[in-house]
Amino acid sequence: MTSGFESIQLTTVILIVVAGFAAGWVDAVVGGGGLIQLPALLLVPGIAPVQALATNKMGSIFGTATSAATYYRRVGPDLRTAVPMAVIALAGSFGGASLAATLPAGVFKPIIVVALVAVALFTALKPSIGELTALRHEGHKHYVVACAIGAVIGFYDGLIGPGTGSFLVIALVSAMGYAFLEASAKAKIVNMATNAGALLFFLPHGSILWGLGLVLGAANMAGGYLGARTAVQQGSKFVRVVFLVVVAALIVKLGYDVWQENFA
Repeated sequence: MTSGFESIQLTTVILIVVAGFAAGWVDAVVGGGGLIQLPALLLVPGIAPVQALATNKMGSIFGTATSAATYYRRVGPDLRTAVPMAVIALAGSFGGASLAATLPAGVFKPIIVVALVAVALFTALKPSIGELTALRHEGHKHYVVACAIGAVIGFYDGLIGPGTGSFLVIALVSAMGYAFLEASAKAKIVNMATNAGALLFFLPHGSILWGLGLVLGAANMAGGYLGARTAVQQGSKFVRVVFLVVVAALIVKLGYDVWQENFA
């Protein structure tokens, strides 16, 4: 098992630290930090894709844990919804990571691009959505919907990953009726669990570059703390704008991947 620093130039390490900080900030606000962090890891000489994925998850869990704690102190999300959702999501993520070892992610990318376009249009055309919390379900149904969201998006995070936090936010806003800020707070708790689920799969396989992962984790923590504080101070309208920017970037990135894999 390697530390992850062999033959890595200082400029590459600096790039990874900057990417980790930026990814932590974006993840804390709306999710989607993997769009920044994973490509930076793939620049490391000799790194295998599975090592990049595993090390990315290790760095991300530090950031999501930090932003989740910051949101909890400042927003106080309802843990009666977030915790069961997170437990189900952890199991779903472990299952997705197990399947990812045998199934190419390219099979799903066109579907994800279409889903992201639909999410972007839905959010852009409904400017009032997510301004205030107005729960759509009560009692038992509320928890069933929350756990279903956790299971599906947790599985997606383990299988493919990009945009998990963004999908969680829009699902909590559109399907459950939370405001963007409260949705982001709950999404961080669930996203921390999905990262943990994927890590539980990767750990026994020795895929994590520990030294690199710890440096990435420290940068992610700093970005996550600042991002969560920024989101709390600026409110739901700010989170909505950042959400649309990140989703647009995800559409471009995954759309380009699909083009390269199928038409280039």
